[in-house]
Formats: sequence, C-alpha cells, structure tokens
Amino acid sequence: MLRIEDTDRKLSTPEAIDAILDGLRWLELDWDRDAYFQSQRAERHAAAAHSLLEQGRAYRCYCTPEELAEMREAAKREGRSMRYDGRWRDRDPSEAPEGVDPVIRLKAPLDGETVIDDQVQGPVRVENSQLDDMILLRSDGTPTYMLSVVVDDHDMGVTHVIRGDDHLTNAARQTQLFLALDWTPPVFGHIPLIHGADGQKLSKRHGALGIDAYQEMGYLPAALRNYLLRLGWSHGDEEIIPTEQAIAWFDLDAVGKSPSRIDFDKLESVNQHYLREADTETLVELLLSRLGIGDDAADTVRARLATGLGSLTERAKNLNELAEMARFYAQAPSYPLENAKAAKLLNDDGVAHLTDFAAALQPLDGWGEAELEQAARDFVAARDIGLGKLAQPLRAALTGSNASPGIFEVLHILGKEEALTRLSAVPGGGQ
Repeated sequence: MLRIEDTDRKLSTPEAIDAILDGLRWLELDWDRDAYFQSQRAERHAAAAHSLLEQGRAYRCYCTPEELAEMREAAKREGRSMRYDGRWRDRDPSEAPEGVDPVIRLKAPLDGETVIDDQVQGPVRVENSQLDDMILLRSDGTPTYMLSVVVDDHDMGVTHVIRGDDHLTNAARQTQLFLALDWTPPVFGHIPLIHGADGQKLSKRHGALGIDAYQEMGYLPAALRNYLLRLGWSHGDEEIIPTEQAIAWFDLDAVGKSPSRIDFDKLESVNQHYLREADTETLVELLLSRLGIGDDAADTVRARLATGLGSLTERAKNLNELAEMARFYAQAPSYPLENAKAAKLLNDDGVAHLTDFAAALQPLDGWGEAELEQAARDFVAARDIGLGKLAQPLRAALTGSNASPGIFEVLHILGKEEALTRLSAVPGGGQ
C-alpha cells in the first residue's frame, strides 16, 4: 500500500508527489491498488480529534500568536526547545479572547514515561514531562500530520512503522495519541540515517539526494536497491543480494544502530556487477535512450550494441560511461575528432596505412575476428611495421577514440560495409 502523506499542502505540490511516484516506479518498488492521499481523509482525521475532545482527552487552546511568540522567546533565552506550557489545558472556554480561532490539542499525560519497544534501537523511554500537548487540529480545522498518520495507521491496519531514527520523538508522541484513542500502537523500528563520506548527516552539500539524480548518474535500480540494503543491514559476507533473496533474508534484527556512510566507489562497484548481469535487450534500450536515439533505431545498431556489450560492461561503472563507450557502435565518428589523442593518430602515416589496409580488406570473404586479425598481421608483416602502427589509427577511424574494446572485435561487430565506409570517411584517406 502506498500512502502519500500530504497534510502540508505547501510542500505537497503535484511536482513533489510525481517525484515520489516516479522514483518508486524507477526503483521497481511497486504497490497494489491506487495510492492513498492523506488529505482526502481529513474529515475522518478531524472526527477522531473531536471524539477526544468529547471524552476530555483533548482541549481547545486559544493562545494568541503573541503568546506563542513569547513562549518561543523564553525558550530561546533559557536554551531549551520550545514547549507549549499548557495554559489552556484546564481553563474554561468562556475565558477565550474574542477573534481567536482555537486549535485542538491532545491532553497528554504529565507524569511518568512513554516507552517504545523499538525493534532496532531497543527500549526507548521518554519522560512525559519532556513532551507537550501537541496540536491535533489547526485553527482552520485542518488536521496535523501527527493526527492524520495515527488515524491512517490504525484504519489501514499498519502493523510496523519502519523509518529514520530522527522520528523517535514522533514515535513517543504518536504512541500517546494511539493510547488516548484506545488503539494499540504499531511496532516501531527506527533505523539510523545515512551520513555523507565526512560522517555528517546527509544534506544537499553532499551532492545527489533525489532518486532522479541517481537515475541520471547512470545507476541501475537493482544496484541501488542492493547498495542501500547493504548500507544498513548485513547477511554474513554477502555483498550482491538479488531482490528475491533480500525478501527471503531481511529482518530488522540485523539492522545496525550506527549511521552508515554513503560510499560512491562501493555503489559503482555494485552497479558494475549489475551492468554485467543486466538483460541485454533492456540494456540496449537504456543505451539508445542515453544516446538520444529513439525507437526508430535501425536493427543493425541494436544488433551491434547487443553484441558489443560484453566487452564494454567489463569496464563501465555506470550507464553514462557505458553509453559513451558504446556510442561508436551507434554513430560513426565525425571530423574533426573531439578526442585529441585519437586525432593525433590520424597523421599522414596513419592515414596511408588505413587507405592501404582498407584496400586489403575489400576482397576478404570471411569477416570473423580470426580472419580480420590474420589479415592485419599479414598487412603489417609485409610492410615491416609493428601491429600498433595499424591498430591505433584503425581504432581512431572506427571509434573516434584512442581506447576501445579489441580492434578486431570492433571490426567484426561493425560489419564489413560499415567498417569500410568509416575508413573511407577519414580525411585524406582514399575517398
């Protein structure tokens, strides 16, 4: 079940909600039925608050903005967090000032403690004197997140709440509200937050945070799921854990209590594994998209990419690197070459060798790697030059780069017609 908690209407813009839905879909974390929107259940949430009001477990608070500002200033002067002082907890509403729309607050216990048997952190005890009477309904009658989430958890049969440990205080407040409503609280498990490489709480200064950023950086969803799973949980020495295995193995008892540090080198290593294991057809479509080539890509281009992926994925750490490495299979080099090192290889001697080699390849019947390598070796032997004198300018002419998979593999995958066309396109080379 997916619930969009959109009680804060200013933050819950259509764009923000779409980002959540798109991110979950990309991560392949699916849900049943349509998503629930918390804002659509506001009447039910308000009814719960009014039932507490009728039972004397909540009350109307008529504090003015000026009074609340005074409380904040006093807390600031005394070096403590802002807590409502309960001044309307037992006052008669007849004393209410004119023109002030009240909020409804929970009449929280003043003594004792609230205990959370947390499945990750262990027993967590919070003195009730440290918690104030939280607002349930705002002055305009709209419910707060704290009320809405408790009512929805109860109504929707939520049994476990697993979230970041920055919500521990919320858990204590929500437990008080569950008990006030005579409902059984869910089981809580508060997991440590992810920190940056510097050990500080992850923030915008650490770089990519949104799921869409990781997608743009070229990570595969399965790799990101695997990496995040292992970031705060372990199963022996297992590093690569497929989703089906994760579902079978995962439990809260192996979640660590200390914050984890994000490590992009480790993420790239995991991603590289998943690139090698990825379905060829899926990977080809992802590459075409990154190369800006749509569904109308020629079958020959798709075939080249599919055949050449084996060598390319051995070196690429993400989809962006893989797409750049594979670009030459989809697009012939354009001149002048952007790669300066490759351009230097196409000097007069290099171009002359390419022109002669292209002529030698014309009558070749077989176009397998073995036949192509033999033809090249025969060519350089007849001219008493090293193989590199031919292979290096050949690589530059066929790929536009000074680095690529084995040159005979490249020649084979491009095919005779495409390879000879590219050789003839080299400036000054036998057109």
